[in-house]
Amino acid sequence: MLSFNELKLAKELIKFPSVTPKDAGAIKFLSKKLRLLGFKCKILEFKDKNSKPIKNLYARLGKKQPNLCYAGHTDVVPPGNINDWTKDPFKPIIKNNHLIGRGANDMKSSIACFISAVSQFLKTNTNFNGSISFLITGDEEGYAINGTKKVVNYLQKRKEKINFCIVGEPTNPNKLGEMIKIGRRGSLTGKIDIFGVQGHVAYPHLLNNPINTLISLCKKLKDKRLDKGNKNFQPSNLEFTRIFVDNKAHNVIPAKASAQFNIRYNNIHTAKSLKKTINSITRNLCKKKNCRFAIKYIANGDAFITKPEKTIFMAKKIIKKITKINPKFSTTGGTSDARFIKKISPCLEFGLVNKTMHKVDECVSISDLKKLTNIYKNILIEYFK
Repeated sequence: MLSFNELKLAKELIKFPSVTPKDAGAIKFLSKKLRLLGFKCKILEFKDKNSKPIKNLYARLGKKQPNLCYAGHTDVVPPGNINDWTKDPFKPIIKNNHLIGRGANDMKSSIACFISAVSQFLKTNTNFNGSISFLITGDEEGYAINGTKKVVNYLQKRKEKINFCIVGEPTNPNKLGEMIKIGRRGSLTGKIDIFGVQGHVAYPHLLNNPINTLISLCKKLKDKRLDKGNKNFQPSNLEFTRIFVDNKAHNVIPAKASAQFNIRYNNIHTAKSLKKTINSITRNLCKKKNCRFAIKYIANGDAFITKPEKTIFMAKKIIKKITKINPKFSTTGGTSDARFIKKISPCLEFGLVNKTMHKVDECVSISDLKKLTNIYKNILIEYFK
C-alpha cells in the first residue's frame, strides 16, 4: 500500500497559490493523491450569481458505516507584502525545524497529516469495518457561500451519512495538545448607514450632521452589555471594524456616515435576536436625532456546541498520550466550517498550533506534523476497532 509523508505533502500543497477564491489546482492535486489510496473522489464546483465559483472535494473510501470524515480547506488568506516574508510564501522552506509558507499553519499541513495518517492506517487495516471520507473546500477563508455549506446540502440530498467529523483547523494556542474545539461562537456582521442633511459647515443649525449621530450610536452599541457568558462560552462581544465618510471637502457637512461592526456571540443569542436588539437601539436613537438609517447584515452561523461523547473522549485520551498534555474543551476563537457540518454530524476540531496563522512567515513545527499524523492515525485505529 502506498504511503504519503506529511511534510512532503504539506510542501506540495503550499506551492499552490490558492488565495480565496482561487483554487490554483489544489483540489485536483488532492483528488489525485486520494485516488491513489483507493478513494472515490467527486469534485464539486458551486456557483452563485453574486459570488465566485468554488471547487470542493468529497472523497470516500468504503461503503459501510460508520463513516469517519475529515474536513478542511485548501484556500488561504492573501500573503500581504511578499517582501516581508523570509522567502516567497508559495515556495515553502524549512528553517529552524519549521516549515514556512502560506497555509503551513492554516491549514494545508493538517490536510497533509490526515492523508499521511490514512495511508499508514491502510497498510495494516485494508478491510476495516467502515468508511473514511474527506470534505475539502476552497471557500473557508472567504464568504463560505459556495463551499462546505453547499457540500453539506449536496450530501443531504444524496442521503450520504457522516457519523463523526474531525475538522483540522489549528486549535492550539501555544503547544500541540492544549485544546480541542467542541463548539464555536456565532458571527454577525452589520453595516449601518446614517443619513443626515448635507450643507455648509458654517451653518450647522440648518443641517443635520450624520457623523454626530453615528458617534453616539457607536458608543451606545459598544456600551451595551450583551451577556455575561456561560459555562461553555465567553461573553458575547461587539467590535466596530470600520467607520467611513465619503467626504473630501473640509467645509461641507456630509449627507451620510457609515460604520461596520462584527459580533462574536454565544448560544444565549441568535442572529435574529441580535438583529432585533441592534435595530431597536438604532431606531430609537435616530428618531431622537431626526435621522434616517439603513442596516444590512451578514450572518455567518449561530453559536453551537457538540456535547462530548465517547469519540471525543477517545480523541482526547489519544492526544494526551502522544503530546503529554491534557487538552481542554473550548469554544473560543473565530468561526469554522464546523458550523455547517454540525447539521449532519457531530464533530470536534483539532489541528496545529495557531500562533502564526494569517501572519507573515506562517509556519509549523516539523515535530508537530509528525505528532499530529500519529494522533490522527491512532484516532482511526481506535474508531474502527
